Amino acid sequence: MSKVIVTLLILAVILGSVAVVVLYRAERSRSELPVLGQVGAFTMTDQYGRPFTDADMKGKLSVVEFFFTSCRGPCPIMNGYLAELYRAFDEAEQVQFVSCSVEPAVDAGARLAEYAAQFGVDDQRWRFLTGPMETVVQVCEGYFMLPADDLPGNHSTRFALVYRENGIRAYYSGTDAASVNVLRTHLKGMLEGLGAMVTEAEG
Repeated sequence: MSKVIVTLLILAVILGSVAVVVLYRAERSRSELPVLGQVGAFTMTDQYGRPFTDADMKGKLSVVEFFFTSCRGPCPIMNGYLAELYRAFDEAEQVQFVSCSVEPAVDAGARLAEYAAQFGVDDQRWRFLTGPMETVVQVCEGYFMLPADDLPGNHSTRFALVYRENGIRAYYSGTDAASVNVLRTHLKGMLEGLGAMVTEAEG
């Protein structure tokens, strides 16, 4: 056997080992994200005037934020990052984005639809929600464990990742590019896991 063939075989073994390690790390990273909380029952209304409930999150990967349309501070930055993710995962129907207004007395109907359009939203993969303030507080503080004492101005700037059976798996800074990139990586890894589960179920 020539030295060239031996070298190629060694390289193939090394590359195969690297691939196994990468896949193992991706799977371990996905499984190591703990369940930090659980999203309970709620009903709100989206920018299309359609009801949106906790049931609409089950079986999906949801990125959730709290914002308000007249915010001139962190909200444009946060939604700019979400718009990037919305476009990056445009072919992944299992990934959705959920923006809950913390100023529901102002943010309703056409106002939410106009705001969504500013970020290029043209389907139901990114839902902008409004509802009674008590519901907003319950979802924000009760389910996501984020501050809701002085809304709308003192709303959280964190993104929350909700996976499968509405378990809250991680939080990210919605104003920090590096943190959003970690979210992007987690979405990719978990999306692969959801795809595998769908394949197994169909088989």
